[in-house]
Amino acid sequence: MLIELCDLHFAYPGGAPVLRGATLSLAGGERLAVTGPNGSGKSTLLQLAVGLLRPASGRVVAFGQERRHEEEFHEVRRRAGLVFQDADDQLFCPTVAQDVAFGPLNLGQSRAEALATVDRVLARLGIAYLRDRVTHRLSGGEKRLVTLAAVLAMEPEVLLLDEPTTGLDQANEERLTDLLAGLPQAMLFVSHDRSFRGRLATRELRLHEGRLIA
Repeated sequence: MLIELCDLHFAYPGGAPVLRGATLSLAGGERLAVTGPNGSGKSTLLQLAVGLLRPASGRVVAFGQERRHEEEFHEVRRRAGLVFQDADDQLFCPTVAQDVAFGPLNLGQSRAEALATVDRVLARLGIAYLRDRVTHRLSGGEKRLVTLAAVLAMEPEVLLLDEPTTGLDQANEERLTDLLAGLPQAMLFVSHDRSFRGRLATRELRLHEGRLIA
């Protein structure tokens, strides 16, 4: 298994429990969709998987090892790319090219190698025309595609996607769906979009009262 979340319990400070024994596993080649009401803890699950949040109890096992401490999650975040629901939480460099190059540079690529990665990934997504645009002036849909580009530039083994079709018009949603369907990575994604789930998911779970059910 690539990722296993085992009997997770979690509550935000001062709040009621969000997760009450949530369990899931993601195998190679799977595209696992998680659905459920707003506020049920779907985004929380993704953040727990990469160590941005820590459970009150339960186990996070990623790439064959249990992960508990921050330093153990550094490897997880290199190998599992999370695309946030709000693109503004993820874009922080002045231009698109700089944002997409940030990860490859941190992984040790030279500037020339990182810029070549930028051009390759943007072309693959069909958004090369955004390369030199200022990120905060992009539309919501454009930001969504750029955040995906920034994650793909790091060549992750797993993609974690939080409402990936949010802010996309129909044409861009279809393009994104086709693109994701053609990627080799396993995926764990949260989506309210029934059509999108139907086209992409190999399996679905529903988060209900803190637990995941088929």
